Amino acid sequence: MRLSIHLDDDLVAELDQRAGLEHRNAFIADLIRRGLDYERRLDDIDASLGGIADTGHDWDEDPGGWVRAQRQGDPRRSG
Repeated sequence: MRLSIHLDDDLVAELDQRAGLEHRNAFIADLIRRGLDYERRLDDIDASLGGIADTGHDWDEDPGGWVRAQRQGDPRRSG
């Protein structure tokens, strides 16, 4: 499919320097694919916010004490 877009001359010059005239379309298509993938990931993150109830954690009251208990409860650790 053809698509007409307008770009500043300096942007096109940098594009041509980086991708070359013969690879311009492929370069732009790859950037658009990556950008859309990034946007889909952001949409997924936004949709998942609040999906897990915040019920607190074992370490909320005393993080240092929780860490010490974890270390002492593992026989492979020394300290």
